[in-house]
Amino acid sequence: MKNFILPIRYGIAISGSLIAYFLILSLLGWHTKPIFSLFNGVVVGFGIYEAIRSYKSEQGDDFNYPKGFSVGVITGFVATLIFTIFFLLYATELQPGFVEELLEPFRRDSNIGVGIVSFVVAIMGFATTVVLTLTFMQYFKKSWNISQNQV
Repeated sequence: MKNFILPIRYGIAISGSLIAYFLILSLLGWHTKPIFSLFNGVVVGFGIYEAIRSYKSEQGDDFNYPKGFSVGVITGFVATLIFTIFFLLYATELQPGFVEELLEPFRRDSNIGVGIVSFVVAIMGFATTVVLTLTFMQYFKKSWNISQNQV
């Protein structure tokens, strides 16, 4: 259980930041413009990076790729699950017409519901998590390169 505390803490912080950002966009009336969701990647990326960095400094020489990767993935998945639950509640309870308003520019006689949009939000979050974790682990992993002194 101790191994999950750090990623869960960072996942909750990331999701809180995503929810706050979404609500600020909502207050400004910009939450239906998909372009603003690009900043979500920055928030998630920063959180995953900090979680892996924190875990690496905590582990010292015991840090390895699989453990660092799992910290990044768990962090992102926790954040994605919490944000997706919030999104589902927002779209069904707080602002029931949100999905229709969000999809209005893209609608062509299709009947896309809240469930499908929430599923897409979750898949985008999970995909972003995996890609960012793989990217950051390239920075944090131990190098296998031969140093110039050994040649």
